[in-house]
Amino acid sequence: MSAAKRFFVCGCFFTHNIFLKKFKQHVTYFGDDDLFMDTWSKTLENKGCTDEELPTVLCQVKAEVERRRNLGRQCLDRTEKISAGYKSLHPQIYTLRDSYFSGEFLKIVDYCKTHGATAEGLAEKLTKEEGSRVFSFPVFTGEFCDLFVEEIAHFEASPLPKGRPNTMNNYGVLLKELGFDENFLDPLRTEYLLPLTTLLYPDVGGDALDSHRAFVVKYKLGEDVDLNYHYDNAEVTINVSLGKEFSDGELYFGDMRQIPRDGVKYTRFQHKRTFGLLHRGQHMHGAMPISDGERYNLIIWMRSSRQRNALCPMCDEEPELVESIGYGDGFTSDGRPARRSSPETVDMCVTL
Repeated sequence: MSAAKRFFVCGCFFTHNIFLKKFKQHVTYFGDDDLFMDTWSKTLENKGCTDEELPTVLCQVKAEVERRRNLGRQCLDRTEKISAGYKSLHPQIYTLRDSYFSGEFLKIVDYCKTHGATAEGLAEKLTKEEGSRVFSFPVFTGEFCDLFVEEIAHFEASPLPKGRPNTMNNYGVLLKELGFDENFLDPLRTEYLLPLTTLLYPDVGGDALDSHRAFVVKYKLGEDVDLNYHYDNAEVTINVSLGKEFSDGELYFGDMRQIPRDGVKYTRFQHKRTFGLLHRGQHMHGAMPISDGERYNLIIWMRSSRQRNALCPMCDEEPELVESIGYGDGFTSDGRPARRSSPETVDMCVTL
């Protein structure tokens, strides 16, 4: 991680995009109960929320805001405990090696680094999915995927605390807390993925991805089985299927968030083990329920401070910078003053 840059979160993290799973609705909360009721009661009623449920919903929203305010301190506590108490099953996988990648992926990266490489030439080497500017390609070997899934399952079975990926995924692991950032995820982003995104997505900051947030999500019957329609807090996302064996669970894509329309035509993609799916973060998408088995996916949200410093992708306004640690949510100060936060509000990260 670069020591020269300081990263921040936007203040909207404490007010926007609070997900109510029962009603499949994101809401805002600005600290005023009456304002919340005036703003959201009709929408929630249309989603099936009764008058009797509204006070409970409000309590859930306020609890989520409080949870977010404590995330930074809790993240630091978990990281310290994991570092001190966790004995990894496969310690070698915490350092990225070429041998973990499929030969086809390494050839794709080599092409991107050659003089004269073009987006058109790269696209010919990838599988272009039906969704606009959505590409798939093999990333890792099957052997590496097995080791990675075993490592995650081994950690899940430990008594150590786990930070869950986000408000929509209740099962999975934050890879930063496990220690994957410095020697695995940083070089994966800068040396292997950035050459692709520079050619494919320069218009959304794909040529200047300087931070990330990475996690593994898990789907299993009796736990999370699907993912609601959403967009990512990222400029570019890669989603790699690690395994295990599962049935159904297709990914589906609609339109870009900025161009909502009636009668959206969805395109579907059946994820294959070892394959990655690359897309713009603001491309609306979701995952259909699995019907059997167990599924693990590696998700990396890649972020461009150049892009998001001008406009926060979550509140669509100039970001109100809140001091953070690590990569935060990918904002940099860019010479602007930041609101200094308490330890309880550092290192805020969110997906929606």
